[in-house]
Amino acid sequence: MSVNTPTLITFVIYIALMVLIGLYAYRSTNNFSDYILGGRSLGSFVTALSAGASDMSGWLLMGLPGAVYLSGLSESWIAIGLIVGAYLNWLFVAGRLRVHTEHNGNALTLPDYFTNRFEDNSRVLRILSAVVILVFFTIYCASGIVAGARLFESTFGMSYETALWAGAAATIVYTFVGGFLAVSWTDTVQASLMIFALILTPIIVLFAAGGVEPTFAAIELKDAANLDMLKGASFVGVISLMAWGLGYFGQPHILARFMAADSVKSIPAARRISMTWMILCLGGAVAVGFFGIAYFSAHPELGGAVAENHERVFIELAKLLFNPWIAGVLLSAILAAVMSTLSCQLLVCSSALTEDFYKAFLRKNASQLELVWVGRVMVLLVALISIALAANPDNRVLGLVSYAWAGFGAAFGPVVIFSLLWKRMTRNGALAGMLLGAVTVVVWKNFIGLGLYEIIPGFLFACVGIVVFSLLDKEPSASMKKRFDEAEAEYAEAHLPASAVPAVR
Repeated sequence: MSVNTPTLITFVIYIALMVLIGLYAYRSTNNFSDYILGGRSLGSFVTALSAGASDMSGWLLMGLPGAVYLSGLSESWIAIGLIVGAYLNWLFVAGRLRVHTEHNGNALTLPDYFTNRFEDNSRVLRILSAVVILVFFTIYCASGIVAGARLFESTFGMSYETALWAGAAATIVYTFVGGFLAVSWTDTVQASLMIFALILTPIIVLFAAGGVEPTFAAIELKDAANLDMLKGASFVGVISLMAWGLGYFGQPHILARFMAADSVKSIPAARRISMTWMILCLGGAVAVGFFGIAYFSAHPELGGAVAENHERVFIELAKLLFNPWIAGVLLSAILAAVMSTLSCQLLVCSSALTEDFYKAFLRKNASQLELVWVGRVMVLLVALISIALAANPDNRVLGLVSYAWAGFGAAFGPVVIFSLLWKRMTRNGALAGMLLGAVTVVVWKNFIGLGLYEIIPGFLFACVGIVVFSLLDKEPSASMKKRFDEAEAEYAEAHLPASAVPAVR
């Protein structure tokens, strides 16, 4: 194993800082609500950066720059779709979800919210939604572990197997110990590190490639189509990339940040902070991959690792162009992206297993301390399964993420949106939407394809299922309607800009 000492020291300091934050958060974790949602105490700034960091996994610094490096600006449609989807999620879902979860049994998890919102005494909704979370998040967690393994493999010359465990270990430690507060506080640090890396790196790459005009000339010389947003793109292709934005409405790890805000009144400021951060980070990631085309065209002898795996473009540029100490900080940003997303995904899986299976079916009267420790054990269990899934060195980060993202977006997105905006929605409508969304994604991905991203048919069929089965069902109970109206009234009183948009009756 070849060790770059400054980079190694930087990584060790960074990981130690994250673990210390976890230990500090441990002191503030008094019950299961603290462990899972931080006691609903996050202010605007932490809510915003935590939502952003938990969203933008290793995909941001590896998958997206790699895709742009390989195919040019045509891959940036993903970034545009994500920005639109994230903004609409903040505008229409964030504030309402914060209020509705509190009015529906102070729900700590999405399965908990769905169960209380639709008065599902059979608990079928709880089981189905928890199963969806466990299946797709285990795949999603595997993508984070692959990204971490690639980072350690490239930076320290480790074998993939060793890098797999090294990349996962630190995240597991602080999530295990500190829970939601540790994850949210570390997300804030990690989001700051990510934006620093994604603003600085493309600027330095641009100078290293000779400036603006020579860089664009070199990119055009290699392949003029790299500058074409519609390069080889069909209507279906562009729509598929833009459709990534639909996924936001159903991502449990992002929705958990909305639920944990200290007040619905914190949401507008959090939205502005988060969207600014997101636009700068996505723009920087696209620029790294795009300018990397010019740099490695001028220095082909340095591009061997990138030619072997295009998702290493950010890693190689950081190592080649920066002082080892600065490179260590920049590469820590990838670790930050991986750790921030992986940690909250582990926590959501843990909450599903603990709250929605263990407490709901095995130990209804379990003490808060017992639930916290069961939650910690579940973090370890899900992590080990994800490491096993990530063991194949041929895994690509973007491929794993796209499958899990589509699964959540289609299974939960329509259910969340309709549950917050349509009082007439029923339990059977929710069940139909969730089942149709999840099953369509799996079937479309594996048997149909047609070049169309599976989230699109999944989302559409789920919406149709919700409306049809809700209208065929009997009217919601008076208590369901009352809770809905009370939540809407509280939301409207907060005077959010989105309150001008009335709920569909």
